[in-house]
Amino acid sequence: MKTTKSKPLAFVTSIVLMMTLLAGCGGGGNAAEGDTGTAGSTSKKTTLTLMVGNTGTTLEALKAVAAEAEKKLNIAIEFDIKPDGGEGDNLVKTRLATGDMDDLLVYNTGSLFLALNPEEHFMDVTSEPFMANVLDSFKTVVTSNGKVYGAPVGSTNAGGILYNKKVYADLGLSVPKTWDEFMANNEKIKAAGKTAVLASYKDTWTSQLFVLADFYNVQAQVPNFAADYTANKVKYATTPAALRGFEKIEEVYKKGYMNKDFLATTYDVALKMLATGEGVHYPMLSSGLDTIMANTPDQIDDIGFFAQPSDSVDVNGLTIWMPSGLYINKDTKNADAAKKWVDYFVSPEGQAVFASKVKAAGPYVIKGATLPDDSYGAVKDMQHYFDEGHTAPALEFVSPVKGPNLENITVAVGSGISTGKKGAEDYDKDVEKQAQQLNLPGW
Repeated sequence: MKTTKSKPLAFVTSIVLMMTLLAGCGGGGNAAEGDTGTAGSTSKKTTLTLMVGNTGTTLEALKAVAAEAEKKLNIAIEFDIKPDGGEGDNLVKTRLATGDMDDLLVYNTGSLFLALNPEEHFMDVTSEPFMANVLDSFKTVVTSNGKVYGAPVGSTNAGGILYNKKVYADLGLSVPKTWDEFMANNEKIKAAGKTAVLASYKDTWTSQLFVLADFYNVQAQVPNFAADYTANKVKYATTPAALRGFEKIEEVYKKGYMNKDFLATTYDVALKMLATGEGVHYPMLSSGLDTIMANTPDQIDDIGFFAQPSDSVDVNGLTIWMPSGLYINKDTKNADAAKKWVDYFVSPEGQAVFASKVKAAGPYVIKGATLPDDSYGAVKDMQHYFDEGHTAPALEFVSPVKGPNLENITVAVGSGISTGKKGAEDYDKDVEKQAQQLNLPGW
């Protein structure tokens, strides 16, 4: 009896098993289309979490890349939006400390990156193939103790002078290569009844640019300044090349080149004044071009850009703010998928998708990633500095020392309340407190 019943049961079982296998093979064709790269495998979709801020157009550009990557890699991205500024910094530090960080993180490079203790929290990507085409200039700002931890997100951002090309043409002005030439242009602009130098001290952070954008000039004259500054061997107030940034703010104020209501003027208003030609120079980051495009698009082609001039025609170069970094959580449970996603992101295809959603604020730091033809004219103005090798990362990317009160100090200098020398001395005191909090040697 047992033998007689077992034969048909075995036959039915075999049929069911064959049907199941056939069904699996039929479904495997669809799975292979979204496979992560292993021929003949039937990979299940992986979902990664990515923490990023919500300022500007970076988030939308990342979403576009994520949509394409999901089709090609079968890896989905779930976005975790963090606040910007200090609140966002604190959230990142808290999530890292509690082991609750996302698989991927888009965050600052340079000193703020170093403050996160990268060796403990992020994956070492020094030898990953996707880093081969990343420029060394970027790698330096995501490196800790000789190991590289991040890939670039977006273009560079330069600090210098946005200017109105139309007014320059009307007044017969040429782009200055020295500070004296710049001041001579300001005098002609003032005589023509226009604001020569826009200031927007209502948004206090904008007051810092004459100091911050001057760092190329500082480094060109004092090559070891960043290292010695970090080690407390040099000061702004006692280093003539570094002091000049504060003095330049004072000089522009004393000459009466600024808009009369500079204490009440906002960043957006200053950019509008620049675009319409009411103001002609604006010491600013090139990321301001996005705001001009959003608010006064008909004038975007009237805007150009040049490096902040030094006192010598032989020193002329651009101070660069590097793009954010894309970091992989060292403790992610999806390490292979995370690396494949970053690999796609920095690939020519991934970069093309990203660039289609966000305008470059400066040249890229990935080999082969060229500026699109429809890039801002002001961004194209920057390319020759890169081609000639006349660029330097801003000080905050090569030193962890940056005092929290610089913007208030530069407002005081730019308002005539303080002198350039006094501002530099005040800033030296300000950074001392911060360096001691970081427990830096020599402080």
